[in-house]
Amino acid sequence: MSSAPNIERLYDDHSPALFAFLLNLLRNEADTQDVMQELFIKLARRPALLENVRDECGFLLRLSHNLAIDLMRRHGTREKNYNQLAQEPMALFANSPDPDEQTFRETLAAALGELSADQRAVVHLKLWEKLTFEAIAETLEIPPNTAASRYRYGIDKLRERLRPIYEEIK
Repeated sequence: MSSAPNIERLYDDHSPALFAFLLNLLRNEADTQDVMQELFIKLARRPALLENVRDECGFLLRLSHNLAIDLMRRHGTREKNYNQLAQEPMALFANSPDPDEQTFRETLAAALGELSADQRAVVHLKLWEKLTFEAIAETLEIPPNTAASRYRYGIDKLRERLRPIYEEIK
């Protein structure tokens, strides 16, 4: 972007993806809202952050990921929080009137919670944000091969966990 960012436009364009990513990562709606607020306040105070950004969404995902990690560090050690927050049940998906679909959604949310936060972040960015491994690597500041392997291991765990319920409802 060449001129100062329009915070309202950034929010309108990117907040759904950012919120979903952070909620899946943090597993806590209040913390997710806090990180979202911190992110947009930071952008409003320092518009120069976006001056030479080519991929707004990728840049905002990286900033939000870093802010989420900072928040987890403030709450205690990173691994302790990842494990504790992942155990909390989350309503990541909208309710469905179809009982089978609702069961699958609840099981998928629980299965996502069983992944490590690193795997969960990569799986989310790949499946819901449709990012390439290169874009995921840039967003999370990891090598592309690491992104690919975290995705592969995460998907394998999800398949194993979801196979029984999928077989039951199909």
